[in-house]
Amino acid sequence: MTRLRRLATVSVVITYLHLVFGGLVRITGSGMGCGDHWPKCNGSWIPPFDNATVMIEYTHRLLAALVVTVIAALTYAAWRRRADPDIAGPRGVLGAARTALVLVIAVALLGLVTVKLGNRTLATVAHWTLAMALLAVVVVAAVRTGALGGTAARAQGGSARTVNSLAAGAAMAFLAVVLGGLVAKTPGAAVACPGFPLCGDAPAGVPSGSGHLQLTHRIVAYLLFFHVLGITMALMRRAGEAESVKRAARTAAALVLIQLGVAAAMVLSMLPAALRSLHQAIGVAVWLTLFLGAYLARTAATADRAVSAT
Repeated sequence: MTRLRRLATVSVVITYLHLVFGGLVRITGSGMGCGDHWPKCNGSWIPPFDNATVMIEYTHRLLAALVVTVIAALTYAAWRRRADPDIAGPRGVLGAARTALVLVIAVALLGLVTVKLGNRTLATVAHWTLAMALLAVVVVAAVRTGALGGTAARAQGGSARTVNSLAAGAAMAFLAVVLGGLVAKTPGAAVACPGFPLCGDAPAGVPSGSGHLQLTHRIVAYLLFFHVLGITMALMRRAGEAESVKRAARTAAALVLIQLGVAAAMVLSMLPAALRSLHQAIGVAVWLTLFLGAYLARTAATADRAVSAT
């Protein structure tokens, strides 16, 4: 299981980096850096790196190829051990790995569609959202190998109440990140709220709908902020919960606090690309940590029920 655990952990890291780099592509407007060519870049397998947008888009594609390779290796390694009930059973690694392989191929094909459509908003956000779903499935595979706190969660137990609370937080974080991607792609939405924490008056010429989109993103983010802090404080007082679940909640709370500071700095400094990229990277990390916490809590609660039944 050690090899599977390592492959699954690497898959999570590489998939996360690919998502973050996808946000950088979107924020810097580098989506068409390779023109409408796919999988080649401007008609070449290795284009000249004389332009920053080309370098960003090409690096994003290289990361995508790496994600496909690592997930394929994880699936193959799990398939080779399919005789093991812990690998091929209903809660085994193989099922999650196969799903991840299907999703990563779908993400790649959607990337092709996005390029051919000229990086249109709907296609770009759909590509981003599907990649987020892929990351979730890879996390499931990792926890099933015992990585990322999976082994400890099965040993320590937990409650359905914690599962529901963290799952609600993960759903809110997912929505906030998707809305953030939509804000980045919608003309005028990124600059529609020049104030912080309130929206403020939109600059002249910004469509009113853009302001509504930005405000919706902020409201979801603020609700997430209070929800995560509430979950974390409740978990610290709750006995019988797996320490790995509590650690995930504490990490999410810390990331949300950092995200609030980054968001304020980003808005008040007129949205520099570096802070926008950091903002979306932390946003994905918040969602990743909350989803991990929810799945660890589910794993712990399932283990508790299995022990009680015996």
